[in-house]
Amino acid sequence: MGKQLIPPEPSEVQDIPLREALEERYLAYALSTIMNRALPDARDGLKPVHRRLLYAMRQLRLDPGSGFKKSARVVGDVIGKFHPHGDQAVYDALVRLAQDFAQRYPLIDGQGNFGNVDGDNAAAMRYTEARMTEVARLLLDGIDEDAVDFRPTYDGSENEPVVLPGAFPNLLANGSQGIAVGMATAIPPHNVAELCDAALHLIDNPAARTKTLLKWVQGPDFPTGGIVIDSRETIAESYTTGRGSFRVRAKWEQEEGSRGTWVVVITEIPWLVQKSRLVEKIAELLNEKKLPLVADVRDESAEDIRLVIEPRARTVDPGLMMESLFKLTELESRIPLNMNVLVKGRIPKVLGLAEMLREWLDHRRDVLLRRSRWRLAQIEHRLEVLGGYLVAYLNLDKVIKIIRTEDEPKPVLIRTFKLTELQADSILNMRLRNLRKLEEMEIRREDKELRSERKSLQDLIKSEPEQWKRVGDEIRTIKTTFGPKTPLGKRRTKYAEAPEHDEAAIEEAMVIREPITVVVSQKGWIRALKGVVEDVSGVAFKTDDALKFSFPAETTSKIQVFATNGRFYTIDAGKLPGGRGHGEPVRLLIDMEEEADLVAVFPFVGGRKFVVASHEGKGFIVPEDECLANTRKGKQIINVKMPDEARAVTELAGDQVAVIGDNRKVVVFPVEQLPEMTRGAGVRLQRYKDGGLSDIKTFVGKEGLTWTDPAGRVFTLTLKELADWRGNRADAGRIAPKGFPRSNKFGG
Repeated sequence: MGKQLIPPEPSEVQDIPLREALEERYLAYALSTIMNRALPDARDGLKPVHRRLLYAMRQLRLDPGSGFKKSARVVGDVIGKFHPHGDQAVYDALVRLAQDFAQRYPLIDGQGNFGNVDGDNAAAMRYTEARMTEVARLLLDGIDEDAVDFRPTYDGSENEPVVLPGAFPNLLANGSQGIAVGMATAIPPHNVAELCDAALHLIDNPAARTKTLLKWVQGPDFPTGGIVIDSRETIAESYTTGRGSFRVRAKWEQEEGSRGTWVVVITEIPWLVQKSRLVEKIAELLNEKKLPLVADVRDESAEDIRLVIEPRARTVDPGLMMESLFKLTELESRIPLNMNVLVKGRIPKVLGLAEMLREWLDHRRDVLLRRSRWRLAQIEHRLEVLGGYLVAYLNLDKVIKIIRTEDEPKPVLIRTFKLTELQADSILNMRLRNLRKLEEMEIRREDKELRSERKSLQDLIKSEPEQWKRVGDEIRTIKTTFGPKTPLGKRRTKYAEAPEHDEAAIEEAMVIREPITVVVSQKGWIRALKGVVEDVSGVAFKTDDALKFSFPAETTSKIQVFATNGRFYTIDAGKLPGGRGHGEPVRLLIDMEEEADLVAVFPFVGGRKFVVASHEGKGFIVPEDECLANTRKGKQIINVKMPDEARAVTELAGDQVAVIGDNRKVVVFPVEQLPEMTRGAGVRLQRYKDGGLSDIKTFVGKEGLTWTDPAGRVFTLTLKELADWRGNRADAGRIAPKGFPRSNKFGG
């Protein structure tokens, strides 16, 4: 039986508005997440779990030169003493600090399987071993010399550092990622030698701005290399505001094979991209036929990355092939920059590069002063002790006599030689071996050295320029240790402009070129049948719908749609629905108004010229290239106002224009009477009392005007035979010749 719950006394129950209760509790949770979990400290660049890991490893004496200890031992100490959370979460943090493909400057030296760039997990913590790296040692350097504040641990049994001394610019050098409540941080890693140069400039010029510091800090330096393809202006803007992103591409080279064949070899991939997932994605796209320029992908990686991409044919442009891969895969990755950190360990704030380095430098000066004062206190203590020793040596016999004869020698010694309590204790605690003759000289030498050191420390504490000089010297040492000539310090990420490729060429490269037949119904449904279908009479349509247009094209073609609103729309043939069903309404592929209807649909060829005309009988010549639309909204070419509408479009192929109206009257006039424009209402082509324009056609005068009747018979009239209909633009014209179709269309 469970324990019976006793309801509280009415006097103990308090009424609190739900909103207040929720706000208070949610705020407490949000603050806890921001302060104790997700955001790094601007001074040492660490989150609490990482700081506790390093401090626990220091207590276990896992220094760079010492032996390794099991990771389970480290994790046990961390969760037992400092971090009351799950062991797996702590181990994951430890693993990440040891991965040289995730951390630019690893803080932990791991032995065993710590995962790999393929995304495989590390071995269990009972199998792996760890110790600190030189970088971690630098972060902890001086922690026993009162360099930083300590606070009680969660259970009050021990103390832990609030922040580490941080002799290494870890925040920017290793970066940090974290998602808190209502805010996040994303700081990529940087090159430490460049950061040191920028910091030294900032010491000499405290008012220096971020843009100046970018002379030294080129941008991120990822452990996995890669190429950043952003412009210098974009990078400068990101670092000034503290927010932005970087486009990082894989590094590739072309390798020649036998008989003119070649492959592309990828040697570096963007940061935090799992190689196995990347290869799977490329293989998936190949199966889906979305990478027509690629034949195969192979992973030949050993210690170094080596992904081999085989082209479909040797004639393929490698640059274009890679552009198609960059567009669809993580071979190009966008890495965010959001420099949101805890300033002074308390205030979440987005900082620019200069402010970020300023925070670190101020912390380093603060650590220097604290360590100097601690050392001064140590020296004062030692000098006092040495003063006592000297008294003892100068009055050795008397001191021995007092110690031998007095029951309580300490007060007698203090009274006799005017000693302090500390000096008396030191004399009483001396070992007999220290009474040899040489010791007096040692004491005097040590006393002299300590007084000299005390003087220099006192001068240092009084002089701010001297403090900055000392901080600068420490930074120069770091720069030498991790300089560009060292394997760890050498810059890995390069910078380049993205090669210019025609967007259309890339789009085209991503579609397999195959012949199709485009079919459009009366009601505006469009589809693409595979191959060239000469006879479309067998194509099925929905009830009360029928064929309107059909023409051959290719999957790489651009389909032009001319609508009654005077707009041209462009659709990629590769995006057309297949011929299995009835297709899709054209309106789903473009943004065409409900009241607009289709005038013509045809493949874009380029270089041609069209004559466009409205129902009111106005028109002009327009180059085909001007009709290509870049957006779904299309491109306005002929300006029409309701109730007028665009009525006809025809290719300019000749020196004569024939126009027919709804009134069945035809006029023929020379092409030179028409202006060429890119957009407008046009000029009058034919005059009407009632109705408007029905159709338009251009023809070569020498060949004559041809039309087809409903029975399929072709009629031709020469210019001489057309004498009665020939005139000028804007004439009313005469009734159509005998045999002209009742539809008032030249096509039949």
